Amino acid sequence: MDIYQTEEQQVDAIKAYWSKNGSAIIAGLVIGFSGFIGFNLYKDNQLAQELAVSDAYQSVVEAAAGEDEQAYTKAGEKFIADNATSSYSTLTALALAKEAAGHKDWAQVEKYLSTAIASSSDAGIKGIATLRLARVQTQLEQYEKALATLAKPLPASYTASVEEAKGDVYIKQGKNDLARDAYQAALNVEGQASNQGLTMKLNDLAETVEL
Repeated sequence: MDIYQTEEQQVDAIKAYWSKNGSAIIAGLVIGFSGFIGFNLYKDNQLAQELAVSDAYQSVVEAAAGEDEQAYTKAGEKFIADNATSSYSTLTALALAKEAAGHKDWAQVEKYLSTAIASSSDAGIKGIATLRLARVQTQLEQYEKALATLAKPLPASYTASVEEAKGDVYIKQGKNDLARDAYQAALNVEGQASNQGLTMKLNDLAETVEL
């Protein structure tokens, strides 16, 4: 199951941006603050801490570029444990989830996605991770858990994707009427009327009823 098609470019762009610019951004912010409150106050504390986190994340990124997957996973998990409140932790968890998905280790994918959701303060990334988690739970036949995941509040921009994912769960449960309602709700979202994938799912349900 490929659960990393529709959102992958968004997350990769964020990861690449922070990997390339994270240290410079953090340093720039801290230096900017120094004009107001004095550089010496930050020099030995926050600046050092933030740059240390950035450097640690860079080490994880470099490990990902290598061929030792176990070392990468170990480094990523240690980074998350040591930097649970950092935005880098969320990106690392998403990267580890993708790695585990490549090996079809869905239990690990579920673990890392749950970590990403819990650690993220960004509504967009939280939404992406939540949808992925629901798809993985569906793959694991954890249908009630998937529906509970999809019931959590997300930005309005995710409504169509959430309804479609709910429809997919209902199909697996054999609840075709609920699936039809969910797919129709997704199609009713502004901008989704021409969504061919959703239309095909609804048409397939209609054919099932006729048979």
